[in-house]
Amino acid sequence: MTATAPADGTLWSRCGGCATLLYRKRLRRNLDVCPECGRHARLAAPERVRQLVDPASFQPLPDRAVEVDPIGFVDVLPYPHRLTAARADTGLAEAVLCGTATVGRYRCALAVMDFRFLGGSLGCAVGELITRTAEEALAAGVPLVLVTASGGARMQEGALSLMQMATVSQAIAALREAGLLTVSVLTDPTYGGVAASFATCTDLVVAESGARMGFAGPRVIRQVTGRNLPEGFQTAEFLLRHGQVDMVVPRHALRARLTTLLAAAAGGRRPGVAPTSSRPAGPATAPEPTTRDAWATVRLARHPGRPTTLDYLETAFDGFTELHGDRLGGDCPAVVGGLARLDGRHLMVIGHQKGHSSAELVARNFGMASPAGHRKALRLMRLAARLGLPVVTLVDTPGADPGIAAEEHGQAAAIAENILTMSVLPTPVVTVVTGEGGSGGALALAVADRVLMLQHAVYSVISPEGCAAILWPGRTAAPQAARALKLTAPDLVRLGIADDPAAAGQAVREAVLANLLPLLELPVATLVQRRRRRFRRFGAARTDLRAGAR
Repeated sequence: MTATAPADGTLWSRCGGCATLLYRKRLRRNLDVCPECGRHARLAAPERVRQLVDPASFQPLPDRAVEVDPIGFVDVLPYPHRLTAARADTGLAEAVLCGTATVGRYRCALAVMDFRFLGGSLGCAVGELITRTAEEALAAGVPLVLVTASGGARMQEGALSLMQMATVSQAIAALREAGLLTVSVLTDPTYGGVAASFATCTDLVVAESGARMGFAGPRVIRQVTGRNLPEGFQTAEFLLRHGQVDMVVPRHALRARLTTLLAAAAGGRRPGVAPTSSRPAGPATAPEPTTRDAWATVRLARHPGRPTTLDYLETAFDGFTELHGDRLGGDCPAVVGGLARLDGRHLMVIGHQKGHSSAELVARNFGMASPAGHRKALRLMRLAARLGLPVVTLVDTPGADPGIAAEEHGQAAAIAENILTMSVLPTPVVTVVTGEGGSGGALALAVADRVLMLQHAVYSVISPEGCAAILWPGRTAAPQAARALKLTAPDLVRLGIADDPAAAGQAVREAVLANLLPLLELPVATLVQRRRRRFRRFGAARTDLRAGAR
């Protein structure tokens, strides 16, 4: 936005996106977002703080920025002269404003960068201030929120500015080790050394609508490659599609979204408010198992009318906030995951997503996860463990994506890493097989402390059709193979693989609670030991497998 003062003295601003002339007070009421085209104007750090935190809660850090000129840099002006001019223009001592505050009554440490100050560049003083803010978060045991707006490292400080990338990242690593949440809010623009360090190495990365982020800027990329860039390149929406950010949030919703994330980090206990229920739920009342042919059960498990993970998140859980991306270039639509509440308790829910219509099924790849989907699930499980949140997984997949691209991107290794990590994940894990539990793609989300199955779900090493094609004369033997594979919920309970068959809907909520609450009481070492013992018993050393299957 560019401000202009007409002859009548009224202050107006012209939108840099649609060129509409806007009354300044109207624009400010809309949080400096153009009401005509939605363009988000850049904000000064003090205004950003005002919009995000609770009134009168921001307390600046007592530390003042130290003026540094480590290499005596001079271009057309000496570096100290540029610092003096930037301070006069912005009223800030440096390119970041740091302190502590509350957001939705949840305490946090906050560092907000200001692009007006030498392009928000990262120099020694900026790195020091952000590092001290992280150390304040560590000492106080509260989350860290970083709001980035930067062109990158500050050239006038030479290689010492480059070192700040490691200095701040190291401070974030200490918070990660302590199990404290770190969140970065990407605003326009975030590039270079800031993008390649603390802007993207936090637990969660939130992009404000219209933000652009990348390591190299568009002009540099065009010069180096000689190629035109695609429409929307490096925008928030581009980053979301390519798995680089967890979510894109418009400015008016940022404060509420941060409150949700900070609430989850606090374990869901709002200041002064107890969980909705502190009593363990009783066992889920599942209907008596009915005798049904295995092949008929397979067909029911695959029925497009069955509830999906998103349906269960709507009916059995509360306040779902979806988190996207594997941070490595992909956001698989066949896996959804994020923060939710169950009986007032915050947890991480991850599941396969199919769909009900043909278009939905195709868009979600029929619930067959790519390596990016498995890595997204892995990232969210690790985050849950760091924050002390239990994990609930909802399994409904015919199997992992068997395509060429999946193999090129390491499907086998992605599944293996999930299984390995879940074996020792230091937080309770409850799995519900809601439909199909197909082979390794299912197990990649099902190495759990408790494995529940809906009454008409299936769980198998291979599909009946695949088994029939290999071991019978043809695929027409699929019904016979289904019976031989022992893949129904009652079969799996008898084998000891599943713990309980449950009904759908509300019974899923009750069953998860009944199985999760006792796990929350166990010490981490005991929890992991029992989980490993559970899967150890499935080896050949268990002599009663055949007997238990009868």
